[in-house]
Amino acid sequence: MNLESVLNIVNRKLVEIQHRPLNATEVLILRGTWQYHTYSQIAQEQGYSPGYFTNVVAPELCRRLTEIIGERVTKKNCRALLESYAAAQTSSVGNILDIKQDISSPRFPSGSVPIDSPFYIENSPVERQAYTEISKPGALVRIKAPKEMGKTSLLLRILEHANRLGHRTVSLNLEQIDQDILSDLNRFLRWLCANIALQLQIEPKLDDYWDEDIGSKVSCSLYLRSYVLEQIDTPVVLALDEVNQMFEHPQVAKEVLPLLRSWYEEAKRLPIWQKLRLIVVHSTDIYVPLQLHQSPFNVGLPVQLTCFSLDQVQQLAQRYGLNWTDGQEAKQLIDMVGGHPALVNIALYHLNQGELTLPQLLETAPTSTGIYHHHLQRHCATLQEQPELAIALNAVVNATEPVRLEPILAYKLSSMGLIKLDNNKAMLSCHLYRQYFHPKFLPEDRQILTNLT
Repeated sequence: MNLESVLNIVNRKLVEIQHRPLNATEVLILRGTWQYHTYSQIAQEQGYSPGYFTNVVAPELCRRLTEIIGERVTKKNCRALLESYAAAQTSSVGNILDIKQDISSPRFPSGSVPIDSPFYIENSPVERQAYTEISKPGALVRIKAPKEMGKTSLLLRILEHANRLGHRTVSLNLEQIDQDILSDLNRFLRWLCANIALQLQIEPKLDDYWDEDIGSKVSCSLYLRSYVLEQIDTPVVLALDEVNQMFEHPQVAKEVLPLLRSWYEEAKRLPIWQKLRLIVVHSTDIYVPLQLHQSPFNVGLPVQLTCFSLDQVQQLAQRYGLNWTDGQEAKQLIDMVGGHPALVNIALYHLNQGELTLPQLLETAPTSTGIYHHHLQRHCATLQEQPELAIALNAVVNATEPVRLEPILAYKLSSMGLIKLDNNKAMLSCHLYRQYFHPKFLPEDRQILTNLT
């Protein structure tokens, strides 16, 4: 039995018992294990730290598989047990037909796009620029965009490229950190150093370098410079994803972000710091008035993700098996959602499933029963929390031509992806937002804009 069939069987059982399928990294490990590769080989091929796969992902994967199979799964017996388990699950013709259907159906688009997915649309100039930058000594790459624009998907590919260059990679997602750690500067910096050591597979030895008399920031820098970078022969790429989680703790953010910048600046005078390459990824939806000269967000290479073009939507539609030959359907979808990557993917997924036609999708898109309900509700919640933004958006919704807003309000709405700016004048990003937020379409539970004006 081929691996794809096994993955579909395993995912169905995992969803049934544990309520979540295999994630992208777990799939990568299974694919590598199927070919009898070591964890280190798998990690290096896919742009991950070997330590992360060996010490974090693989043990949890084996635990999950053990639960559904009923026998202890190890790397050595993994393939044999999975093949035996899958064969037992496909004993009936009905099950085989179900599996074939699963293979032909794309997974619901949610979160980052796996490295091996056919549904990742390349943005060659952006990727090429990021790949070139990360190969430079002391590089800093900043990836920013509103939520669901593809930041983490791009990050995975930059890390894969770095690994192919022979760099060591460390990838940390701040959504995975405990809030009590994130709110404490000293604990956060120790967490950062401990995780770097773990993924690089070196002994932490934090206490040998931590000194309360010189402070946690100096201790952290000393640890990286004199312990980590000194013993690693190759460049080290440190990627921090979802840095916007830190913005909810402004006092920590105002200490950590200048520290990241200081490492970038130190590389200009000390060769040891040139071995460190930084990638900082954050959503622009959350605005914190940090002083620009104290943050890393005005140095290094800025990577601003943009919406899909007509050609990219057309290309993605073909990968979803849709026969959009003349570009008219793609243009209609772009008119509605502005080429927003996640919204385009969700639409194409539902069209692939045959759940509704394109005219039906476009008609229901801005309603509470449409496929974008959760996306729209998230924006609605933000506007309820910040009434000044709702008032500003209302002015744009009701205007027949671009509107000049207060700079800070325009910046916030643009950072959320609700508007786009042209010569400092604001217009809505797409018809979806105009129809959803326009007063004549608003039911009582969405009177947020009109109630505030």
